[in-house]
Amino acid sequence: MSEGPKQTKYTATRRLLLKSKLLKKAISMLAAEKEQNKRERDDALNERVPPLNLSGLSAQELQELSKELHRKIDIVDEACYDLEIKVAKNEKEIQSLTQKIWEMKGTKQRSKLKKVKKSHDSKFDALTECKLSSKSDFKANLKTVKKEDEKKEEVTDWRKNVEAMSGMEGRKKLFDAGQ
Repeated sequence: MSEGPKQTKYTATRRLLLKSKLLKKAISMLAAEKEQNKRERDDALNERVPPLNLSGLSAQELQELSKELHRKIDIVDEACYDLEIKVAKNEKEIQSLTQKIWEMKGTKQRSKLKKVKKSHDSKFDALTECKLSSKSDFKANLKTVKKEDEKKEEVTDWRKNVEAMSGMEGRKKLFDAGQ
C-alpha cells in the first residue's frame, strides 16, 4: 500500500520568498521578450523599406520622390478602402446566412402553438378525462339560500305598548309569541 507523493507544507515566509522570486524572473523574461520583439520589428522594417538617402538630391528630384510617395500612399489607401468594403459585404452576407440557418432550425424543430378557447366545462372534462354524454351543471346542484329579512320593530308610542301588555291579555300575548 503505497501512498502518493508526500506534499510538503511551506511556511508563509517561504511561500512569500518563492512568489517574489517567481515575479522577478517573470519581469526579467518579459523585458527580454519586449527587446526581442523590438529587434524583430526593426529588422523587418529595414528589410522591407530601404533607408532613404536624401543627401545630394536636387529640389526637383525631392519633389518627384514626394510625388511618388504620395501616389503609393493613395494606392495603399484605395486598397484599404476596397478591403473595408469587401469585409463589410462579407459580414452582411454572413449575417444573412446565419439568419437563414436560424430560420431553418426553428421551422424544423417545432411549429407555433395556436391558442384555443374552451369553456370551463370542457377544460374540466379534459383534465379529468371524463367522457360522459350528459354534462353536469355544478351550479344547478347548489342550494339557494335566501336571506331572511330581520323583523323590524315598529317604533310606536311606548305608553300604548305598556297598556296593551298589562293585565291578563298582555301575558297571553307574550305566551303565544313564545311558542
